[in-house]
Amino acid sequence: MSYTERFTHTIDQLNRWSGWLTAFAVLIVTVLAVFTALARKFDIGSNALIEMQWYLFSLVFLLAAGWTLQQDQHVRVDVLAKRWSPITRLWIDLIGHGLVLLPLASGLFWLGLQQTISRYSSGEMSPDAGGLLRWPVWALLPLGFGLLILQTLAEMLKLWHQRQSLVQATPPSQHQES
Repeated sequence: MSYTERFTHTIDQLNRWSGWLTAFAVLIVTVLAVFTALARKFDIGSNALIEMQWYLFSLVFLLAAGWTLQQDQHVRVDVLAKRWSPITRLWIDLIGHGLVLLPLASGLFWLGLQQTISRYSSGEMSPDAGGLLRWPVWALLPLGFGLLILQTLAEMLKLWHQRQSLVQATPPSQHQES
């Protein structure tokens, strides 16, 4: 197994685990939502539980991004893509990952990291009575975008390898797209 295959396999495993974690978080969010709704009926409220729902909701969306990319379940314009050749779709994915997704995710990773450090250093708490610390939810930003960056790199390596295979399998008369 080559270095790039080991790298992509490791990142795939990491994001697969993250996908399972987010699926479990959806269950916990659902249970918390039902519990807090029922507790309110009996005047037993907790801002911490409500905030925990939002934190877990954030976890679901941020940590599932890399897994969603890995599973090829991200948003794309299939109406156009289905008309293109496999190598054209591959090039569009490669260019889109490299010029749009990677820089955007990297910028959001950096901004999230700065905010997390700031919130951690200040010990910022929720303004609501009984609320939670703020830095853990902010830490989900660099964590989620870090996983997305790693998965983007892994997908780009897989696409590049796939491109080489497609070019080798394509007759020489059709190589102008590569």
